[in-house]
Amino acid sequence: MVLVEDDDKLARLTARYLESHELVVTVVADGPSAIASVMRSRPDVILLDLMLPGMSGLEVCRELRTRVDTPIIMVTARGEEADRVLGLEGGADDYIAKPFSSRELLARIRAHARRARGTIGPRKELRVGRITVDTEAMKATLDGEALALTTYEFRLLKILAERAGRVLSREQLVDLVRGSAEEAFDRSVDVHVSHLRAKLGDDPKAPELIKTVRGVGYMLALERS
Repeated sequence: MVLVEDDDKLARLTARYLESHELVVTVVADGPSAIASVMRSRPDVILLDLMLPGMSGLEVCRELRTRVDTPIIMVTARGEEADRVLGLEGGADDYIAKPFSSRELLARIRAHARRARGTIGPRKELRVGRITVDTEAMKATLDGEALALTTYEFRLLKILAERAGRVLSREQLVDLVRGSAEEAFDRSVDVHVSHLRAKLGDDPKAPELIKTVRGVGYMLALERS
């Protein structure tokens, strides 16, 4: 899903909660970025703040409605009936006012995703460039060739593929992969990434698939450079 929210703290807290319930969340802070992200990733649900800098949430909603039929949940700090009607008439499918219950938000997102796709949760197959990850069979391929991955390496690749193009810190990877106790420390991720790169045939000195962002973490490149 795509979360459009210019309040950085609220965006991070909301994304963290939703990700803890197995949702894949891409966070953007403005209208043009939201439209570009939706057109690129084709999410199951869009969570759209009404009050955005520059291009308003209502303008974003109207623009998206001319391009996609993805469920849009409008979010705003204002709860007046006029704003709710405005959002719904602008093309939103649902409306929730701040402050909202995280559990209610999750339930609404799941309900809209279920109606839109007939399912809930992560996609069964992820394709990022030359890499395909089958989340049900727990198998991955590179250029159609099966990869011999450990369980941890598979989980790591799956997490990176779900968030392709997004930089993840070592701490985020530890939390999301949820390995065994002895694996759950930041620097262990470096070792697993190194092993995963080797199996992907990625040059450790100039990686093209799993990029290192110095001082931050790692990112699975959307396209091979």
